Amino acid sequence: MKSHTLLWMLALLVSIFLFFLLNLLLGSVHIPMGKVWDILWGTGDFAPLAKGTGLDNQSVIWSNIIWKSRVPQALTALVAGAGLSVSGLQMQTVFRNPLAGPSVLGISSGASLGVACVVLLSGALGGVALSRLGYMGEVALSVAAIIGALAVMALIVYVSQKVKGNVTLLIIGVMIGYVASAIIGVLKYFSVEEDIRAYVIWGLGSFARVSGGQMVLFVCIMAVLLPLSFLLIKTMNLLLLGDGYARNLGLNIKRARLLVISCSGILVAIVTAYCGPIMFIGLAVPHLCRAIFRTSDHRVLMPGTLLMGASLALVCNLVARMPGFEGALPVNSVTALVGAPVVASVLFNRRKEHLNEE
Repeated sequence: MKSHTLLWMLALLVSIFLFFLLNLLLGSVHIPMGKVWDILWGTGDFAPLAKGTGLDNQSVIWSNIIWKSRVPQALTALVAGAGLSVSGLQMQTVFRNPLAGPSVLGISSGASLGVACVVLLSGALGGVALSRLGYMGEVALSVAAIIGALAVMALIVYVSQKVKGNVTLLIIGVMIGYVASAIIGVLKYFSVEEDIRAYVIWGLGSFARVSGGQMVLFVCIMAVLLPLSFLLIKTMNLLLLGDGYARNLGLNIKRARLLVISCSGILVAIVTAYCGPIMFIGLAVPHLCRAIFRTSDHRVLMPGTLLMGASLALVCNLVARMPGFEGALPVNSVTALVGAPVVASVLFNRRKEHLNEE
């Protein structure tokens, strides 16, 4: 591996550590760095022996903020950013389209439809708004999102066996998204205001929604799925050569496309179920990695994309919880501000390259 690549990988690892630490330090409540260190490592006033003497109210509040809010948010952002970025790289490779992203096949729309069916129908049919059910309501949202996303992914996998061209599959995915949006619109029309508000808040995306046992399960699932996605590096490098060359080298194109799409779809489904639809990270990060590493080799791009996605998601979560700001901004508002300029710059650069070639 070239020294240029090693330096960037090291820089990304350092940035993840730095931004993770800043996520713990900064927020609407100021906690001194020394206290954060004591809380994390159980030293000082927070040591097991010291706890027997009793903590003051402020120390208890600080400990709860770190362990029940900031640590789960930071871990969720790190893992979700990595998953979405890897998924985006896989989609862009399969479709050979720079604007392909994790939600391109309508999988995010399927998750949104599943949540809409549960949230918007709960008040109309059950008489009780899902937002009033607390923890059970959050679990119901996650289950509904996973079912909706996996149902759409199963449909996409079935269709991919019937059609040959990537463009056709791409168009079908976009149409599935439009159909899901149309059904969601009808459900909104017949729903009560409280349910509509709960659905809109879910649709804005948030890393703060995952906590406790849900956070542990989410991190464990992604810790299994992300390493498995690295098994497709050789397949993705062959797909870059084009169908003709890849087939001559012994690659089963249909099977390879199915594996990559399934892996990408599952990553999107899990992240969307727990965090809501997070936009632009999966679309922008692969382009940033190609620009930084100056290569198309997925042996470099896959780990680079994973690390940069984690780092960028931590930055977005940090901005969403700006110090001195009560509450949190919608994550999608922050990711759009970061991702949109990246996508625009990619389009301009490609335009310049075509003009230079002419």
